[in-house]
Amino acid sequence: MRLAPILAAVVALTMACATDTAPTGATTDADLEAGRTLYLQNCAACHGVDLRGTDAGPSFLSIVYEPGHHPDIAFQVAVTRGVQQHHWDFGPMLPVPGLSATDVEAIVAHVRHVQQQEGFEP
Repeated sequence: MRLAPILAAVVALTMACATDTAPTGATTDADLEAGRTLYLQNCAACHGVDLRGTDAGPSFLSIVYEPGHHPDIAFQVAVTRGVQQHHWDFGPMLPVPGLSATDVEAIVAHVRHVQQQEGFEP
């Protein structure tokens, strides 16, 4: 039995059922700064200091990462389980060890904050 199609369906269903697309958790300036610090330490090498991506990972300002397409739970899944390549040619994203769900919530709050300030790229 091939598990990849089943896993893809479960992830898609989970993402489709996620109704909360607003930033979760961190909303104060201190929380956003903590999220920014965690982002810089754990995500910026691939996704760029300015969220515009690098040769190793895509831009989080791409319209692909708007909350209706990639809700906040998608970030939790990517960090904890990794993600197979599906939108880009960067290869799979490996899990990011050492981050708690609260850490990821803070990172997502930072990402969503920057997305709101900068807008999305086509």
